[in-house]
Amino acid sequence: MKKKLAILLPGIGYHKDKPLLYYASKLVKSLGYEVINIEYHNMPQKIQGDEKMMKKAAEVAYMNTKEQLAGVDFSAYEEVVFVGKSIGTVALAKYISDYEPGVKDVTQIWYTPVEATFSFASRNVTAFIGESDPWSDLCKVKEMAAKQNIKLYTYPEGNHSLETGDVERDIAYLSEVMRITKEVVCQTNIPLNAKVTASTY
Repeated sequence: MKKKLAILLPGIGYHKDKPLLYYASKLVKSLGYEVINIEYHNMPQKIQGDEKMMKKAAEVAYMNTKEQLAGVDFSAYEEVVFVGKSIGTVALAKYISDYEPGVKDVTQIWYTPVEATFSFASRNVTAFIGESDPWSDLCKVKEMAAKQNIKLYTYPEGNHSLETGDVERDIAYLSEVMRITKEVVCQTNIPLNAKVTASTY
């Protein structure tokens, strides 16, 4: 049996028990992955809209990730997937860029990435973002994703948690994201459609 590893990196205040990461964790475990949940310590607060504090938060997330993965022998795994949320996408992109874990074609899944995440040359990325996400400029995100050939799914009226305030719609979005996440993790060839199923609401 293949040894497989999934590393989940949270956002600020969006921890492993929040919907996107909670179900992503359950999903990869059901597919036979070992799971490592990165935790942040000494994270600064009130960073939204403050570029200096955002940079500091990203560095804290990165350093915590580096420390907590220091003992991992990536060469022991045949498949590795990194799943990040918000500031966690910056930390994982920088970590992979710096360390290039010893496996071929590390898979990256970005939930609501911030703009700084796109400053790293990243491969094998699938990203999801709300069209009403206050933490990112959607036009810039789309432009940067296109330049790096990153598969990007957008969700009308979705906020930084991919939620709209309409419970049924939010559940539909979550279901859609998990379906695509599973296909990506299973390395199924999925096309990037102009609209996802859930966006027809």
